[in-house]
Formats: sequence, structure tokens, C-alpha cells
Amino acid sequence: MTKTSTPDSSPDNTIAYQGLPGAYSHLACTRAFPEMEAMPNPSFENMLAAVTEGRARYAMVPVENSTEGMVNHTLDCFLSARVRICAEVELPIHHAFLRHQAHQEPIAEIVSHAQSLAQCRGWLDQHSPGVPRVVVTSNAEAARQAAEDPSVAAIAGEMAADRYKLRMLSTRIEDHSDNKTRFLVLGNQNVGPSGSDKTSILVSVRNEPGALLRVLEPFQRFDISLSRIETRPARSGDWSYVFFIDFDGHRSDANATSVIEAIGDVALEVRCLGSYPKTVVPA
Repeated sequence: MTKTSTPDSSPDNTIAYQGLPGAYSHLACTRAFPEMEAMPNPSFENMLAAVTEGRARYAMVPVENSTEGMVNHTLDCFLSARVRICAEVELPIHHAFLRHQAHQEPIAEIVSHAQSLAQCRGWLDQHSPGVPRVVVTSNAEAARQAAEDPSVAAIAGEMAADRYKLRMLSTRIEDHSDNKTRFLVLGNQNVGPSGSDKTSILVSVRNEPGALLRVLEPFQRFDISLSRIETRPARSGDWSYVFFIDFDGHRSDANATSVIEAIGDVALEVRCLGSYPKTVVPA
């Protein structure tokens, strides 16, 4: 992650993100990979296609917030997109209350991403009670709308405020000062062991008693620590579920290999989403 003087825009040196310039995913790209060209994408699907089609080397996606929990859209992308997790990045998130430089009229609405509105709920209840809150696709989109309409206020970061030339009326308005978001770096390549790794797998099971217990038992048998387990509905429509499981170690470790094989014996499907170094915290 050594910064170079001028990033080039070749696919091998490009990292994609969803949203407009100034979004928090854009900030995560520039903080974690300052030598790479960050490429905005209008949709999540377009961003993933940029990686699978070779137009970008990586994609940066939010997966979890320390206040509001998992980003389900990111989890769901693994049900169909055949991309691998190559790294994870943890970014402190500080929100600001932004308005047009020439604003005079009262605020008609406050716009932001759903997670950001939730992360600032207490501040908004105290300082802007009764003002409608409108969900948009990203914080950068909120900033863009505030830049076009003086009656709109946005919740976004300092990067968006600078880019869209907005006034920051209040800063650090998140309800929890240690607010962080964890991002995943997605790509097409497998990552070798670093000595301090994490592995993520997707497991599909039958909708029957004891299914989850049979999936979890091998972790105890092979003495591997689970760091996270999340559940999402399968897309089969029969009320079955898939489990997203993070555990310590690299998939090439003997015990990890044994766990994945043992789960494969009792599950409908087990798919390794990637092994990668544990959290990178950008400066």
C-alpha cells in the first residue's frame, strides 16, 4: 500500500466501489489503496461486474457497521456473484450535517443512506425533530442532492462536503463516537496465508432439526474459533437458509481444511468465499 505519485487507470490498478465520488466506500478505497484508481459505479451489480469482467482488480464493499450491524445487500451478493474476499478494511465513520452554501429556507427533508440515518438517530431526534428523513442510495448521493436543492440537508462525510462544496453545520453527529464500518475487498484471486488470517464460508443446509448444530460441531472438534455467523434466507422460496461463517485461520491450514470437508459431509453446499489477512485499519 505504498502511495505513488500518479495512480494509473489500468484494470490491474483499479478498485471499484458503489456510489458517487465522496461516498464512504470511496473514502475506504483511497485510505486503504491510495496508489490505486478508485472507480465509481452506479449500482452494486455493476460494481461486481467490473471485477468479474476484468475492468477492475478489486471492489470495496461495506459489510458491517459497529452500530447497525450487517449490510445484508453485501451478504446477498455472495449467493450469485463468484468473487473472492481478498482483504478486509476497518474505517472509522464520522458523519456531518451538510447544507447548501446559500441555504436560507427551513429544512424540507434530511437525506442520507439508511445506515447513516440510523447511526445518527439520537442526534436527529434532538436537533431536527419532525423533519422528514429520506433514504437514498449513498451518502454521496445525499450530498449531491443537497448541493442542488438548498431546502435539503444531507448526512455525509467531510470528503463529500468538500467534493460538493457544502457547509458542515455540525460534525461528528453519529450517536456513538467509536462508530466504524468494516469493508470487504473483493477480487478474483486467492490470497496466500499471512500468519494472521480469517476465512469466510457460505453454507446451505436442509430445513430440518439439528442442521445448524451439525454444521457447527466440526469447529469444536478441530479446535477452530468462530468469529461470526450470520443467517440469510436462501433464494429457493422454501424457507431454507444459508449461513455466512467467519473463522480464524487460513483455508490451507490442516484444521481448516478438515472443518470445511466435515461441513461438506452434512450440508447441501459449502463454499469458501476467501481466506484473507485480518482487518487492515488505514491511517
